[in-house]
Amino acid sequence: MKKELRFAFVIILLVVFQVSSQEKEIITKEEAIARALENNFGIKIARNQVEIAENNQGILNSGYLPRLRGQAGAGYDLNDRLTEPEDRENVDQKGIESNRYNASINVDYTLFDGLGRLYNYKSLKEQYDLSQLEARETIENTILQLMSVYYEIARLTQNIEVLQDVLETSQERVTRAQYQFDYGQTNNLAVLNARVDVNNDSINLLETRQQLHNTKRDLNVLLDREIIDKEFVVDTTVGFIPELQLEAFVEEAALNNVSLLQIEKNLNISDYDIKISKSGYLPTIDLTGSYGWNRNRSAATAFFPGSTTTTDGISAGVSLNWNLFDGGGTSVRVQNAKINYENQELLKKQIELEVKRNIANAWGNYQNKLYIFRVQEENVTTNQDNFERSEEQFKLGRITSIEFRQAQVNLLDAQTSLNLAKYDAKLAEMELLQLTGQLLNIKL
Repeated sequence: MKKELRFAFVIILLVVFQVSSQEKEIITKEEAIARALENNFGIKIARNQVEIAENNQGILNSGYLPRLRGQAGAGYDLNDRLTEPEDRENVDQKGIESNRYNASINVDYTLFDGLGRLYNYKSLKEQYDLSQLEARETIENTILQLMSVYYEIARLTQNIEVLQDVLETSQERVTRAQYQFDYGQTNNLAVLNARVDVNNDSINLLETRQQLHNTKRDLNVLLDREIIDKEFVVDTTVGFIPELQLEAFVEEAALNNVSLLQIEKNLNISDYDIKISKSGYLPTIDLTGSYGWNRNRSAATAFFPGSTTTTDGISAGVSLNWNLFDGGGTSVRVQNAKINYENQELLKKQIELEVKRNIANAWGNYQNKLYIFRVQEENVTTNQDNFERSEEQFKLGRITSIEFRQAQVNLLDAQTSLNLAKYDAKLAEMELLQLTGQLLNIKL
């Protein structure tokens, strides 16, 4: 009786799950990627870094614009003064006031700085391009992570469909065994075995559903959705890119791989660093100009009357500064910049080898996964045919329930293996697309 109650409870749970799965929100692959690009925290940070780099490479940070400064000041003095002439009486003055006022506008402009400003401006342009490549790498990695979770949801969804079919078949087997037992055509052992299989199938289905719910929460977090338990379904269809097109992508990988493009930008930046350091050997020419106004009011003294003086006017000048010897600092900076450039060249060679290896591995892995997927398709067809024949033979009483169950398990394993192989092959394809620099250019 207890077993029957547990069995009924499991069935009720499955029915509840089935009802709750109806009319859910559908999230397509394109919609998931669009939401990730809009809401993912890592992508937002990467875009902010690009914005910072864009600000840095603008004209306002170039050093080519003049500097304009305004200055103003005021002063007040209150003094007591005692004057003691030799041939006259002493003059004692109390509370002598004097005032000073000044204001000026100054302009400074560096006409020539040894070309350091020019190379720094070009370096900032390269750094902006580099930040865009880094943001692109972040987006590619996020999409790979996103789609691995997305396809895991799709795999579990299809597994649940398979497990539901298995459970329905097992339930029919329980009913059939019970009828046969009631009419004396079999013993109670067949009924018990059938119920055990139903319980096992129910447990597998419940566990798979729980895995699906957990994975859906992972996707909700990746998409920055406020309700992490919000239900939805995904698109389980998968298409593969033609092999000839993939081969063309592999041949052009050196021109599109994001890691190789980044190291090229770093090489350019290092080259500009050398030129910026060398600018310390050359003189700088500065232009200055100003307009000033001054007003001074002084109190009378024993010998001079009080006066107020006001002056205003403009001034301009040019100056040349040439640091003929700075203690070797410029020379050290140049040497270090050259060493850094050499390191970037070595790193480029290393990255080129690693990218070639990774693409070769990814290409082989993709072909292997795709072959496994094709074989699993054939395997499912074979096991489906075997199951249908076994089911027919079982109904006719020509094979035992154990043999029928084995055919059922074989079909289940083949179908779930097919689901796994399909999405593994697609993820392998996406990894290959990322390495060839085409992940953001292909419709998934």
